[in-house]
Amino acid sequence: MSRLEALTPHSLLALVNRVAIAAIFFQSGRTKVEGWFTVSDGAVALFRDEYRLPLLPPELAAQLATVSEHLFPLLLVLGLATRFSALALLGMTAVIQCFVYPDAWPTHLSWAGLLLYLVGRGGGRFSMDALIARRL
Repeated sequence: MSRLEALTPHSLLALVNRVAIAAIFFQSGRTKVEGWFTVSDGAVALFRDEYRLPLLPPELAAQLATVSEHLFPLLLVLGLATRFSALALLGMTAVIQCFVYPDAWPTHLSWAGLLLYLVGRGGGRFSMDALIARRL
């Protein structure tokens, strides 16, 4: 193992990736709520007028996105259900890329890189997943 590999172990990379991608999605989720957790009319309007996702009514899409952008980042920071949470946000990233902002592929590709690492390698030693695995 090289010196640089020793200085950047999986557990450190996973922790940094978890916090970095969680911050992006959580901050986006906070823009969609009023007060503690009421989906704003502005968020619904955004889904109706700008995002226009196929198959989902804007009210449902806004609710699902808002819940997802709060729940999955929280789970990632805790390192709980890391692979599942990262996979859910990767799916959300794919939807955003395909249906909402197709020209923003450099941003979405960077998100996908962080998320794919977590899907493939898990949350690392500094995660609730690892703590649960050690106890079992």
